[in-house]
Amino acid sequence: MLEKDRISYFYDGDVGNVYFGPNHPMKPHRLCMTHHLVLSYGLHKKMEIYRPHKAYPIEFAQFHSADYVEFLHRITPDTQHLYASELTRFNLGEDCPVFDNLFEFCQIYAGGTLDAARRLNHKSCDIAINWAGGLHHAKKCEASGFCYINDLVLGILELLKYHARVLYIDIDVHHGDGVEEAFYFTDRVMTVSFHKYGDLFFPGTGDIKDIGEREGKYYAINIPLKDGIDDTSFTRLFKTIIAKVVETYLPGAIVLQCGADSLARDRLGCFNLSIEGHAECVKFVKKFNIPLLVTGGGGYTKENVARCWAVETGVLLDTELPNEIPNNDYIEYFAPDYTLKVANLNMVKKNIFSLLSDSFIILNCGSTI
Repeated sequence: MLEKDRISYFYDGDVGNVYFGPNHPMKPHRLCMTHHLVLSYGLHKKMEIYRPHKAYPIEFAQFHSADYVEFLHRITPDTQHLYASELTRFNLGEDCPVFDNLFEFCQIYAGGTLDAARRLNHKSCDIAINWAGGLHHAKKCEASGFCYINDLVLGILELLKYHARVLYIDIDVHHGDGVEEAFYFTDRVMTVSFHKYGDLFFPGTGDIKDIGEREGKYYAINIPLKDGIDDTSFTRLFKTIIAKVVETYLPGAIVLQCGADSLARDRLGCFNLSIEGHAECVKFVKKFNIPLLVTGGGGYTKENVARCWAVETGVLLDTELPNEIPNNDYIEYFAPDYTLKVANLNMVKKNIFSLLSDSFIILNCGSTI
């Protein structure tokens, strides 16, 4: 009989208490909602639950510039008016506001990803989950796209201490630009991002022609997609490309960013994935039996984000969840049906099948991977 995967799950309730502002789409409260679904379904009984350490500034500085980290540590809503030039320099403002407990928020979500990577490195678990992580847009010297510290880059750097090659996979609707940029010149990390591209959609990067440079040439793969892509097309692309990448690249560990803004009905997204379609990607990656670090990411219709990440926690535990949501502290957010499943929409799906053949060309070139 096959042994069950050992799963470590990282959560700190304080991470959901910060507030980006009244009109800001990022609602960390979705993390509390996710956690309470996990508890109400009894999934915590099948995992090791950890409160992550708060990452230290010196840990942030493994990737981020020291002056940027120091400024994040120092700035508060009450003092930001004194630092107009620094706010501009570090790209803090409307998208990336300064709010109460900003630095502690970064310490918690990045600490979870670092702890997850370390448990995988020490073979203390097979799969590690940090739904608070996945803030893939943050750059070395600046915030971007609601992201301040790039926990994914920090986690990958930690994994590289023990693994020759790490595969990064991103299914957020937005391009994983911060992670790609960090590893664009190395062959030790392969980045694969499935995202909306074109129509001035944020962040505007991730063209299929962007493949890495120098030692990293052919180690960045971008799958730019159009509005309305559905489960059938997305999972077909995903499975075809990821199977070939894993077979050829032979990673020692995988990091999977599960941004839930690729779901239908997301406040900022434009894809037409159901929760089942999104979770099918997680299920597929799990089957490789390679040490796996799973994070959250985007997701701006918070009740659907919580549904999605609870279902995917179940997938990682080989546990199918009943459709009726058990009573929990946040049950009224799931009214009126109080169910997990959310139907996708009747959206116009723009043609992506030429992309599938393009992707085969990239993956089958003998010198590529």
